[in-house]
Amino acid sequence: MKRTVTHLADGRELIYFDERDDASRDAVDQRELPPPPPASEMRHDPILDEWVAIAAHRQSRTFLPPSDQCPLCPSTPEWQSEIPAAEYDVVVFENRFPSFSHRVGPAQGDILPGLVPTRPATGRCEVVCFTSDHNASFASLSPARVRTVMEAWADRTADLSTRDDIEQVFCFENRGEEIGVTLFHPHGQIYAYPFVTPRTRRMLQSAREHRGPGNLFADVLAAERADGTRIVGGNAHWTAFVPATARWPFEIHLYPNRQVPDIPALSTEERDAFGPLYLEVLRRLDGMFGLAMPYIAAWHQAPVRVGRDLAYLHLQLFSTRRAPGKLKALAGSESGMGVFVNDVRPEQAASMLREVVL
Repeated sequence: MKRTVTHLADGRELIYFDERDDASRDAVDQRELPPPPPASEMRHDPILDEWVAIAAHRQSRTFLPPSDQCPLCPSTPEWQSEIPAAEYDVVVFENRFPSFSHRVGPAQGDILPGLVPTRPATGRCEVVCFTSDHNASFASLSPARVRTVMEAWADRTADLSTRDDIEQVFCFENRGEEIGVTLFHPHGQIYAYPFVTPRTRRMLQSAREHRGPGNLFADVLAAERADGTRIVGGNAHWTAFVPATARWPFEIHLYPNRQVPDIPALSTEERDAFGPLYLEVLRRLDGMFGLAMPYIAAWHQAPVRVGRDLAYLHLQLFSTRRAPGKLKALAGSESGMGVFVNDVRPEQAASMLREVVL
């Protein structure tokens, strides 16, 4: 894989990940762009002990543009996009409308002094373009391309983890207008947070308090493999299963069979084996109702500095669709109290996924 670093017209970093060593990446961004916005602010909620980012500039971000004005397609003489090159394999670049950024502006005073501290929302937000093909999807990628994407995830996780203002790196993909995507081009994002996220803190606390024979995540994986009822697929290095406590109608977790803290810690063999299984799972998901399923794919990685011995890298994939024409909405119990009510039994979901003809 060839890695080439360049910069866009406003100074944001862009990195090409190429599958060919002879790829030329000398195209220059010809646009006239304003400077990137300064970092947003974040406020600490004393009641929930959580940080909330306030990023008002994101109101002006690009929203569902026509395909001939897609900012993630390669540039053409008629349209200059975020990627100057006329073609590409995988590209990562700084988000033009970031929720977190290292470009810190003037200090803000605390909101409700003594109760709600305010800080710059330092960190970094990046966009990961999986392919130059606007009409593709992750499920349509080749295993070789998924391997390139994994190298990009590993590269960015390792690089961002060296920065003093980063505490956790989150790689994810939102797919489908029902999920809330604002760009249809197949892409994901990377959020590098200046704190450990609430969900990760809670998972690590559970792992710390676990009374089982080994690591909490490893024990759950071993129990699911032994039971087998909710297994969707697997190979020598990975297992895909619907968790017994699935919150979403169709939710699949992909675990490496060996405990590792993050994507950079995966071996060559584990990185090679991920793509074929993940593509199978995505195609089963799309085959459920014969339509493209909306989903979120979220990598749970260890924080940069704490809890790395307790964490267990895994991918959580879930869809909001519970039936053709019906979506799972986060209504009163979920949104108000954080108590999920699932409309589909996890065992039934796993059986339905296994029965999809590929």
